[in-house]
Amino acid sequence: MSLVDHPVEPIQNSNDAQAGSTSQYFSRRELLGAGVTLAVGGALAAGLRAWHGHEAGMRADVFIGKATSYNDSLTRIIRDGLASIGVSDAELRGKRVLLKPNLVETARGEAHINTNPTMIVAATQVFRDAGAAEIFVAEGQGHRRDSILVLEESGMDSALQDARLDFVDLNHDECFKTSNAGRWSKLESLYLPASLLQVDFIVSMPKLKTHHWAGVTCAMKNLFGVMPGVVYGWPKNVLHYAGISESILDINATVQPHLAIVDAIVAMEGDGPIMGTPKQLGAIIMGRNLPAVDATCVRLMGLNPSGVTYLPLASGKLGPIREQNITQRGERIASLQSRFKLIDAPHLRNLAGA
Repeated sequence: MSLVDHPVEPIQNSNDAQAGSTSQYFSRRELLGAGVTLAVGGALAAGLRAWHGHEAGMRADVFIGKATSYNDSLTRIIRDGLASIGVSDAELRGKRVLLKPNLVETARGEAHINTNPTMIVAATQVFRDAGAAEIFVAEGQGHRRDSILVLEESGMDSALQDARLDFVDLNHDECFKTSNAGRWSKLESLYLPASLLQVDFIVSMPKLKTHHWAGVTCAMKNLFGVMPGVVYGWPKNVLHYAGISESILDINATVQPHLAIVDAIVAMEGDGPIMGTPKQLGAIIMGRNLPAVDATCVRLMGLNPSGVTYLPLASGKLGPIREQNITQRGERIASLQSRFKLIDAPHLRNLAGA
């Protein structure tokens, strides 16, 4: 079942409400009062057992492309990646495509924090060449509320102008209510931006980084940015209270993204997702199944996928995590693998393989 098949209840934005629309606008306070439960989920133990459970019949292809810098032929690498995982031009022709980068925070000269704009431009060119009808970039950054400032400081604004790409601020988009298809957390419903209903193909385009709470932030965690800040706050505090790992899984199960293209050319290690240091990995990772992509990225980082709490929860449910159930395309993991530094924290010791 795709997102558009879920029962939805439209919610218009405050501008429409002020203009006299008969549709009801819900403020964040009203949404919480209407029954959005804030409780830390208790599914972690069951999810960890799933790591040792069944992935029978689950397989996924993941492509690893080598890119030593952002001046490499990224369009060629992305095009090769799509072909290797079975995404054809025919599948993309006439489709409306949403590219979801990671723009969590900006600081001038700190390009390793966010998805590099050249990745967005290269992916756009590939999708246009394949005959996509419309492509736009959308994000609901988790920290700063000023989206224009984030776009300018990240360099994304000029890149989007040059590539003739529109940007949608998902933090302030119109919203709709839909059932939580995951139910790892106790959130019965999710409020999502209406733009997700207007596209055919959703692409998660994260920056590969360590994360001081989740351990790693990649294709699955990147979908936190589709959750509207006007509902969930900054930095999406409602989801933090509901459980980061559980919320990651709920969002992925409900939104069901179609593809991941991971910017790991220059990644981040240490105190991520903002305060870490640059880590040259020289890779672009792609796949249709986001748990398999994330597990592959963790292995490229020289870390243990079972130590990323949301991956054992996803195992056997949202996708294959075990290496034997993932067919690697392109470069071998061993050829690009490089150990990432982590902060010294008890909850990350299993990720480090300790």
